[in-house]
Amino acid sequence: MMTTVFIISAPSGSGKSTLVNKIRQTVSNLEFSISFTTREPRGAEQNGCEYFFVTREQFEEMIRKDEFLEHADVFGNYYGTARRFLDQAKEDNKDLLLDIDVQGAAQIKHKLPAAVSIFVLPPSRSELEQRLRSRSQDSEDVIQRRLAAASREIENYEKYDYILVNDRLADSVETLNAILLSERLQRAGRLDADLRAKAETCRLEQIRQRLQPILQSFTETSGESFGETAGQ
Repeated sequence: MMTTVFIISAPSGSGKSTLVNKIRQTVSNLEFSISFTTREPRGAEQNGCEYFFVTREQFEEMIRKDEFLEHADVFGNYYGTARRFLDQAKEDNKDLLLDIDVQGAAQIKHKLPAAVSIFVLPPSRSELEQRLRSRSQDSEDVIQRRLAAASREIENYEKYDYILVNDRLADSVETLNAILLSERLQRAGRLDADLRAKAETCRLEQIRQRLQPILQSFTETSGESFGETAGQ
C-alpha cells in the first residue's frame, strides 16, 4: 500500500498522547515516529519510548546533516521528527503517525501536501487548565505559558483537515480510528460509509458550530479573536 502520513497536533494537556497510545493499539500497519527533543525527561519517561532525549549539540548536528523532516523550538527546547521514520514506514509498507506541534505540522504539510492533519482540541480552556494542573509536572509559570501557547496554537485550527474535540476519551478514540481507517480505505479506492460518515463529523464545516464555545473560552481570557470565520 502507499504510505499515508497522519499528523496529530494539539495544545499541551489536550490528551493527545493518550489518544495516540490508544490508537496505536487498535490500528494495524501504523508506524509511530518518536520525536527527538533536547528537554529533560519527565516523571517515568524513558529514552526511546516517549522521546529520544539528546543534547542541544546533538540535535543541532542532526539539523546540519538534514536528518529531520521537521523541527521546531518550543519553550526553549528543540523537538523534531527524524526523516528515517518515513523511510522505514515506506520500506515496511505501513502508514506513519506523527505527534507534532503546529510548527512541525506546517513544515510537514509543505513538504508532503497529501499528509492528513488532525487537530485535537480540549472541550474548554478551563478543562485544559485542569488537565495541566492534574499532571503535577509543571510550575505555575509553565502552566500559564502553556495556556497562553494553547491560545496561539488554536488559531491554526482551520489549517487542519480534521478537528477532533477530545471531551470523552472513548468517543474520541472511536472517531480518530474512523478518520485513519476511512482515509486509508479511500486512498486504496475503497469506501466504508459508516467510517466515512464518522470521520466527516470532524470536518470544519460540520463541527464549526460546536467549536464556538470552545474558541470563546480561550478568547475571553486572552482578549484575542480567532477571526471572522470563527464567528460565523
